[in-house]
Amino acid sequence: MPNSSRKTIFTTISIDKEAAALVEKICKRYSLKKSEVVKLAFGYIDIAHINPSEAPESVKSELAKINKRQDDIIRFIRHYEEEQLNPMIRVTNSIALRFDAIGKTLETLILSQLKASQERQTTVLKKLSEQFGNHAGVINNQSKQINALYHIHQRDYKKLLQLIQLYSELSACGVMDSRKKENLKNEIGNLINT
Repeated sequence: MPNSSRKTIFTTISIDKEAAALVEKICKRYSLKKSEVVKLAFGYIDIAHINPSEAPESVKSELAKINKRQDDIIRFIRHYEEEQLNPMIRVTNSIALRFDAIGKTLETLILSQLKASQERQTTVLKKLSEQFGNHAGVINNQSKQINALYHIHQRDYKKLLQLIQLYSELSACGVMDSRKKENLKNEIGNLINT
């Protein structure tokens, strides 16, 4: 009973002895059937847009074309860095410097307010201690909570500065620094998730 699911129609072509020897040589070298060699060769010619009637150019001229393409790509990358990335890096750097200045100003302000608040709290605690000696434990707990909030703020502020630094480094990466970018992105993700 013939296989009815097979719909491939085979045909034959004639080639001279020299071409047949070349096909045999390629078949032996790569352990392929003749039909596979012909199919793969025609597929390659089609994908590479090679005109088989034209003589192949020299390896040097092909390498020169490849080098020219690489030079064009490198020129494009440099132009892109010059026109797009470098201004963006400068702006990002100035923003990071502003963030740093604002962060330091806020830290100074918070520390001064915290110091004033602690001084006021000490005065209140003394008065309350004189009047309500039994309630000193509750007041001490409030002081600990304020200090804990201060430490949380300090930790979050340091985390913010690290994030700004990492984002600045990430934006300073060139187009070709994909490994460094991935490492920075992982560091940023880890810092955000902690």
